[in-house]
Amino acid sequence: MEPTEPGLRHDVTDGIATVVIRNPAKRNALTPAMWSALPPLLDRLAADPAVRALVLTGHGDTFCAGADIGSLSATYERTTGLALPAEEALAAFPKPTLAAVRGYCVGGGCQLAAACDLRFAEEGALFGITPAKLGIVYSAGSTRRLVELIGPASAKYLLFSGELIDTARALRTGLVDEVLPTGGLEKRVAEFTRTLVSRSQLTQAAAKEFAAGPADAERIAYWQEQARISGEAGEGVAAFLERRAPRFRWTPPAP
Repeated sequence: MEPTEPGLRHDVTDGIATVVIRNPAKRNALTPAMWSALPPLLDRLAADPAVRALVLTGHGDTFCAGADIGSLSATYERTTGLALPAEEALAAFPKPTLAAVRGYCVGGGCQLAAACDLRFAEEGALFGITPAKLGIVYSAGSTRRLVELIGPASAKYLLFSGELIDTARALRTGLVDEVLPTGGLEKRVAEFTRTLVSRSQLTQAAAKEFAAGPADAERIAYWQEQARISGEAGEGVAAFLERRAPRFRWTPPAP
């Protein structure tokens, strides 16, 4: 029997970890226990060598309607204290992350989606960041992440108004990377994540770190050394010349 209690479900199949936000009675709103459970879950999945990418999605036809305000008693300190560690843990996940969005992606749900590397959405999805409706000061880090993702004008539109936007506007502003027709999200996400798994983890890990901000000389030297000793480029060129799929073998060093 499928569990009915709110919670985070996950599985790992063919290199892809899928984390499902599940609280159908409240459009998958995150309870305090769910917020608290996300960082340690991500830590375990990050340390699992079988995991090469992660998909975050919602149960059924909704991604996540945000924080369960009733259980949080609408307190700013409680909300922020739980949401920020979860957001930062997702942003720091060392492998590619993708939010697969159907339906409502609002408040804390949009905050988590923005912390992923990529966002694919199904037609009909709605996005919004709603602290202005509650008198909550959106955190500096979350605001900066949103600005870097969609630009200051679009970020201010969402933050000032709390209004929801559709997939067309989300795509135009860069909040989502692809919009799929109804019924097409699952197939496209499976197809794209298979592509991610087939690529070099070395390239992905270095690119993710460099994209997060300026790298110092020590980190640049580290990645140059990893490239030198890994043999990834040699394998990639050989596979191209031999017209076969590459067999990339580099994996992140154990922490």
